[in-house]
Amino acid sequence: MTTLDIQAYRLRLPNTARPVLAGVDLTVDARETVALVGESGSGKSLTSRSVLGLLPSGAATEGTVRVNGEDVLTMTPEQLRRLRTGTAAMIFQDPRAAINPLRRLGDFLTESVRLNGGLGAEAASARAAEMLDAVGLPASVLGRYPGQVSGGMLQRVMIAAALMGDPALILADEPTTALDVTSQAEVVALLGDLQERFGTGLLFVTHDLGLAAAISDRVYVMYAGRIVETGPAEALFERPRHPYTAALLASTPRLDGPRGRLAAIEGRPPSLRDEPAGCPFAPRCPYATFLCTQEEPVLLPVPAEPGRLTACHHSDRTGEGSADA
Repeated sequence: MTTLDIQAYRLRLPNTARPVLAGVDLTVDARETVALVGESGSGKSLTSRSVLGLLPSGAATEGTVRVNGEDVLTMTPEQLRRLRTGTAAMIFQDPRAAINPLRRLGDFLTESVRLNGGLGAEAASARAAEMLDAVGLPASVLGRYPGQVSGGMLQRVMIAAALMGDPALILADEPTTALDVTSQAEVVALLGDLQERFGTGLLFVTHDLGLAAAISDRVYVMYAGRIVETGPAEALFERPRHPYTAALLASTPRLDGPRGRLAAIEGRPPSLRDEPAGCPFAPRCPYATFLCTQEEPVLLPVPAEPGRLTACHHSDRTGEGSADA
């Protein structure tokens, strides 16, 4: 069953020359982990927030964003409340910024299901204790304030909060960025266990390609608000078919990599004030030709590689190795 289905989704903000999101197609099935990767500013977080109807002021949208078959973009405020309470939930990047430091964690966990989920105080507290147990925390955490627990514990509380409404879809927006390496590993392992236990789909937003390779079934690579490559995680990372994906991989630190300075992607992403002609990555691409500057490539299947799609005029050249960026 397809839990999340985004088709031809475009999002434009006031006073911008180009869409922030330009024709995004993305799906997540039940029990599937899908990673959405790319540089900061590529549109990853806006894509995930759109799934909950959390749109910037003045945003204009086209296309469809369906969760369990219902289009989020056409929902009423009441329907959006029900979606956020029971069908889809988000784990935010920084738990200390998402949780009110002046309220007990028990209040944070139970508020939504009490106000919008129809649970009484006793039932909500019992549900919160159950979810804390699922993430490996004691019920005594309910009486603590955010400043009384560690960052790793607080992120577990965020995960417990996401599970409170028994969602079909979890959106994890860089959920390990603010944690140390040990806590990161614990949170990633916990998400995998919980996903298998509760049968949820997981959209994992990250700029960490190593992490995406380790946890995901499929990967979408985003650049300048566009999906430029997608496919099964193992195949995509072993043989990237878009120069941007290859450049990202080349710039990722590796213990077995060459010594010296890391590779970098020269140049910068296109500004929202400019409408680039042709391929948005062309000014930074080592394979760019005149065609790339004039004609924007569309996302097409990669021959003889099931499930792989790429938007590049020269994907056959990229497939021979990583770009030297």
